[in-house]
Amino acid sequence: MRSRFTAWIWTYAALFAMAAYNLLPYFWMVSSSLKTDQEVTAVPPTLFPHELTTAAYSRIWEQEGFVRYFLNSVQVSAATALLSAAAGLFCAYGFSRFRFRGRELLMILFLASQVIPGVLLVGPYFKLVTLAGLYDTHLALILAQTTLTLPFSVWMLKGYIDTVPTEIDQAAEMDGASKLQCLRYCILPNILPGLVATMIFAFLLAWGDLLWALCLINDPARQTMTLGITNLVGQFRVLWSDVMAATVIGCAIPAFAYVFLQRYLVQSSAGSAVKG
Repeated sequence: MRSRFTAWIWTYAALFAMAAYNLLPYFWMVSSSLKTDQEVTAVPPTLFPHELTTAAYSRIWEQEGFVRYFLNSVQVSAATALLSAAAGLFCAYGFSRFRFRGRELLMILFLASQVIPGVLLVGPYFKLVTLAGLYDTHLALILAQTTLTLPFSVWMLKGYIDTVPTEIDQAAEMDGASKLQCLRYCILPNILPGLVATMIFAFLLAWGDLLWALCLINDPARQTMTLGITNLVGQFRVLWSDVMAATVIGCAIPAFAYVFLQRYLVQSSAGSAVKG
């Protein structure tokens, strides 16, 4: 009993240390956003704000362009998630249900494209966007994000579709259903959790992007939230409370979206299991 109790203590101590290590940056971000400009740069630093204030949040929302940055990020991220999930669904259905020459090679190429760092693709993509007349548009940014998330979406959705028995498709086709009807009525309800997870991945990736937005967007009216936060860092002075407040707002939206969709994901999984 004593050895078991000791092992229990060490296990929970290790879990507590890991949780503290991962959550401390977020706690520091929230704490700094609620401090005054003088306290946030004080030495030695304070763990909790001595004077609790929300002035930084007020300044952020009243700042010209910040609401626009926020809406731009929502637009780009949502469009990327929808486009990546829709295109990935059709590609994954084709790879899973059809047999054609070069199928295995194409799947390997999809997987290999994930190994290439995104920074190496910025130059060629910038050239293509400029030639197409799409530079400094949200469409260019959405397509760029989709090219990064699509290979993962295809592989993930193909794995979900492979778990659906082909006998379901065959039974539906015998009743006169087309391929698209089989996808819509037979496969889609069973892979809905995977589709939601794919959309979460694409949304979070597009929401936190800075490199592609920095290279493809120039007009301040079209800039995303990540670029808006970088604009808060001045040449001679940095208002850290404002930067932390903007970061908290930027982290809150994907966090709430993830919690909501995760609950929906669990409900969908349970529903599919009951139907099966």
